[in-house]
This record gives sequence, C-alpha cells and structure tokens, in this order.
Amino acid sequence: MPSRRKTSVFACAFCTCVGSFVVICVVLATPQWVSSEVRFSRPNSTVTVSLAYGLFTGTCEQFIDARLQVSKTTFQVADALSSTGSRSLNVATIVVLVLALLSSLLSSSFTCTNAVSNPYQTFLGPVGVYTWNSACGVLILIAMILFPVNVQGNSLSEELAHGCSSSLQTHLESKHSYGYSYWIMLLILVLNTASLIIIYFYDHARYSKKKEQERPIENAPKDVILF
Repeated sequence: MPSRRKTSVFACAFCTCVGSFVVICVVLATPQWVSSEVRFSRPNSTVTVSLAYGLFTGTCEQFIDARLQVSKTTFQVADALSSTGSRSLNVATIVVLVLALLSSLLSSSFTCTNAVSNPYQTFLGPVGVYTWNSACGVLILIAMILFPVNVQGNSLSEELAHGCSSSLQTHLESKHSYGYSYWIMLLILVLNTASLIIIYFYDHARYSKKKEQERPIENAPKDVILF
C-alpha cells in the first residue's frame, strides 16, 4: 500500500486530471467558440450576418441595413462547409481535442492507480503522468492554434454566412470575438501544469530522500569509520 503522503499527493493530481477531462468535454459540447459579424453588400442594401458557432453547431441571424432582423436559424457546421480546407481544419481540431480527452483520461487513470497502489512498472508511476499530461497540454495548444487559423485564414465565418443566406454578394468586413468555449482551454493548460507540478515536487522530494539515505561512507563520522 502507498504511504499516506503519496496517496494525498496523487489524489490531488487525480482531481486536477479529472477537472481537465471535464473541461475538455465542455469545450467539445458547447457552441460558444466564436461570435462573428460579417457584412455583405447587395443592390440597395447592406446585410449583416451575426454568427455564433462551435465545432459542431451554430446559430445565425441576418440584419438588413442594421434594422430589419430576419429570423434566427440553427445550422450544422459540417453541412454548411463547402471548401476542403475549412472542413479539414475543423475535423482536425475535433480529432485533436478527442485525443486530448483520451490523454486526460489516461492521466486520470495513472494518478488514481498511484493513489491506491504502488505499481511495479516505471511508466505507470510519475513518468506516465508526465507523459500523458504533457501530451494533453500539447494537443490543447494545437487545437487553440488550429481554430483561429481556420477562422482567420480560411474565412470560416464568411463561408458559414453564405450557407445561411444565398443572396449575399460582396463581402465588406468581418469582426470576430472568441467565446468562453475557446478561452476555457487555457484552464485545461493550468490544470495540466498544476498536476505536473504536484507530481514533480513529490518525485523530487522522494529522490532527495533516497539520495540522503544512500550517502557514501566518507560522509559518515570518523568514529564510525574507525570502528
């Protein structure tokens, strides 16, 4: 059985890993990734399409000359995308987040295992926790890069706006504001970092104690050496 100190340390790390897992689920499930206002011109009027969407679903509404509002509609992001680049990056972001979810789940399993037992394999100990937490953090960073690249580089909002209305013509300007579904991924990074720090200090303290117990004989008192 593990010591009480080890159990408490890995239990804290387990809580942070579970928190990371829950937040990733929230990120995938909620559609508040970005809000965009896209303006188009057409004969004798200007149309503003207001969008709020995530990786799977979104809503859009149109304003003609900033006054007349057309009814609000819901759309599926995958169905509204026509270009290969936008669709590929959207799928890539989803895949990366699913892999981060699996990494977080494995990290939770490893910390739980260490909290209740002393695994014999090295990889099942702190090394495994370092590996899966680091993998989760890297994957989250990739997702945070891929999505803005898709929005800004591939004009994702403009493409979705065209899917909401077929009468749009010349694009004038776009404004984007990233929502809480995007920014709470920073919380995942904080939780992963906290888990790594907790395990690192425990592992470092254990290593220092082990080295202290294995001091060479020349550091022993002279009377002990003479004896």
